[in-house]
Amino acid sequence: MGDVYRADTLEKKLPLYKVEHDCIINKFAEITVCFRVDLKEIFTLSQPDYESLHQTWIKALKILPKYTIFHKQDWFVEEKYRPDFSQNNLSFLDRAFERHFNERSFLNHYCYLYITLSYPEKAKKNSMWSSLVRGKIIPKEIDSPGVITNFFDTVSQFQRILTDSGFIRLERLTEAEIIGSEEKAGIIEKYLAVSQEDVIPLSDIDFSQGLQIGAKYFNLFTLSDIDDLPGSVSTDKRYDRLSTDKSSCNMGFAAPVGLLLSCNHIYNQYLFIDDHTENIKDFERKARNLNSLSLYSRENAINKEWYDQYLNEAISYNQISVRAHFNVFLWSEDPEQLKEYRNLATAGIAAMDCKPRLNTKDIPTLFWAGIPGNASDCPSEETFYTFLEQAACFINHETNYRSSSSPFGIKMVDRLSGKPILVDISDEPMKKGYTTNRNKFILGPSGSGKSFFTNHMVKQYYEQGTHVLLVDTGNSYLGLCDLISRQTNGRDGVYLTYTEENPISFNPFYTEDRQFDLEKKESIKTLILTLWKRDTDIPTRAEEVALSNAVNYYLVALKDKTDITPGFNTFYEFVNGPYRKILEEKKVREKDFDIDNFINVLAPYYEGGEYDYLLNSAKELDLLQKRFIVFELDNIKDHKILFPVVTLIIMETFINKMRRLKGTRKMILIEEAWKAIAKEGMAEYIKYLFKTVRKFFGEAVVVTQEVDDIIHSPIVKDTIINNSDCKILLDQRKYLNKFEQIQNLLGLSDKEKEQILSINLDNNPNRRYKEVWIGLGGVKSAVYATEVSPEEYFTYTTEETEKVKLFDLANRKGSMQLAITEMANGARAS
Repeated sequence: MGDVYRADTLEKKLPLYKVEHDCIINKFAEITVCFRVDLKEIFTLSQPDYESLHQTWIKALKILPKYTIFHKQDWFVEEKYRPDFSQNNLSFLDRAFERHFNERSFLNHYCYLYITLSYPEKAKKNSMWSSLVRGKIIPKEIDSPGVITNFFDTVSQFQRILTDSGFIRLERLTEAEIIGSEEKAGIIEKYLAVSQEDVIPLSDIDFSQGLQIGAKYFNLFTLSDIDDLPGSVSTDKRYDRLSTDKSSCNMGFAAPVGLLLSCNHIYNQYLFIDDHTENIKDFERKARNLNSLSLYSRENAINKEWYDQYLNEAISYNQISVRAHFNVFLWSEDPEQLKEYRNLATAGIAAMDCKPRLNTKDIPTLFWAGIPGNASDCPSEETFYTFLEQAACFINHETNYRSSSSPFGIKMVDRLSGKPILVDISDEPMKKGYTTNRNKFILGPSGSGKSFFTNHMVKQYYEQGTHVLLVDTGNSYLGLCDLISRQTNGRDGVYLTYTEENPISFNPFYTEDRQFDLEKKESIKTLILTLWKRDTDIPTRAEEVALSNAVNYYLVALKDKTDITPGFNTFYEFVNGPYRKILEEKKVREKDFDIDNFINVLAPYYEGGEYDYLLNSAKELDLLQKRFIVFELDNIKDHKILFPVVTLIIMETFINKMRRLKGTRKMILIEEAWKAIAKEGMAEYIKYLFKTVRKFFGEAVVVTQEVDDIIHSPIVKDTIINNSDCKILLDQRKYLNKFEQIQNLLGLSDKEKEQILSINLDNNPNRRYKEVWIGLGGVKSAVYATEVSPEEYFTYTTEETEKVKLFDLANRKGSMQLAITEMANGARAS
């Protein structure tokens, strides 16, 4: 005859009675309030932050009434990233990004907190009083209504203390979230099935050989024996893999059994707040008994010393005595994989300086005690006495990286798990008060991944409706701009550069609607004045008036006579013809305005002159409505004629966008070109830009790679850095010995320094990515990963051989998208 198993219904054994007023009431008349907990992201807290967080927990726990049970339950569940491919607005590169990360595994974190009001009789029960094994359960009422009212008031204060700290946010769970609905499972159902899915199939719970729920097998590690615990604990530990000899990356004391334990597990933390006075009296009595028996056994004498030390600590430092229990549940549907998980858990517990103890005896009872609202079923023999400060060190403090709640942002990657997340570094920080502007300063040495990050950022800004204007000196954005141009059939993606075969050219007099506002008129006058008076003193008032009149009369003529082609040639002819007659009629003297000198100086820009191509573009290009424009200045940055003109066109283009495009997001990104621009009288423009762009829903971004540039440039120090609340740094290990200068210049805190120096120290070799630090107003900062799909890689690449191959292929196929796809497929195959 085989084994006979006793089975029973869950309804009969379930220790919970009902859910009422968003509280769980169990069959022992204990009341539990449930919260969802939001914690800070891992690797974003410093050592002082952990100290403050630890003190916050202690302050909150101290106000809870006696016989309260604190049960924090952290779920860490292996999930897969599943993008929504049904979105119609996904671009070619967006779709490639989502395909690259599709089905990527990551560890998701869910955190709940249950506070239970118990009573003395229940607090003293051991495992034989568990509702799982008792035949009959008689509910008991908590006799005084005032006790319940006081409990709820205290819980509200507890919530306020934690929330006001800024480190933790508690959200009270509703009845529907506790018991579930027809569409979505509640936390009780999720726990009993050990699943975070919204729809959960029915499964048997089998305790015959440990614990098995459906196809899931379980192991349990407990931290409940004093002999298994370390001699001392701390609020945090140094994470050596992200630390250097000049920086220290910190993690919570319990992090090795939290996010750093990369497998399916639940970390339960129980604190039983008994009657402190009664506990001390009980220890005093036991100490006296052991003293009486010490003559008969040396063990009794040693134990008596331990009791004395505990009592001395409690009385001398006003420590609160509590009971504690911590355990880690592991699960997997594959028994062989569960063995690997055991090894990971063993290493994690050992990293806390604790002795790993695989508990096979108490797994049914401790699983049952983990049911929300049933923490009092945790057997007393599985708890140990300690003080509140020491017990609070075992609380898990961190969560994984979270996406911004804003719909706008850039897709970065969690540095720990590789999961894509949306990071808003423009709007949300301003709404939350982290920053007062959207400007950005980017610093990264050559090879740090700076071009990939900036390409990745501007691509996503463009696809979310932003007008992007880029000023570059290294062809970093040629691939992206060409792709945009071909995808939009030339309607967007304008790449303006100078070559002998195709010299750079503009038409400052062209607008699609032939409307010229004050800003446009002023930019035209400034441009002509620069060409006219480049090597002479500043113009006289009479010359300024004459030039202003010439421009205004010409623009009136453009409106009245549609047969005039807007351009510098017709402007030159207008000045030399009709305007000359106007001056003669007004009897303007030669010494006030020498029109012959004016005509002669501007002749090189007229038809047949040396630079006749410069201001007479036949493309009729109105840059106001172009959303992606690149000015490539590498070939003309030392040209005395072309460079000043181009920089003025840049200035006019963006200011025009700023003032005329109401309610539209605008970005100007100046790469290494800012050094050349600053030499040519554009310094005042950069200062003006950084101080006023925020008023026009815009942001200015400066990118540089040399530390000496930012140290020695007053423009960067006094204007760009001071007016850029978002600072972005890439791998700074090349500047390790200079980093103190950078830290002082950028006003970085020690916590931010430690985060920055941890960049790329522990990258996953199975993934191709570079890390980047983003700091927002000195309030929020974190390190993210820039990981892209092969399609994005070949779009952004600055490697000369890859770019040449890509453009050759695009010309042969007649499509940049097909060329990128072919090269990406080839990279995957290799």
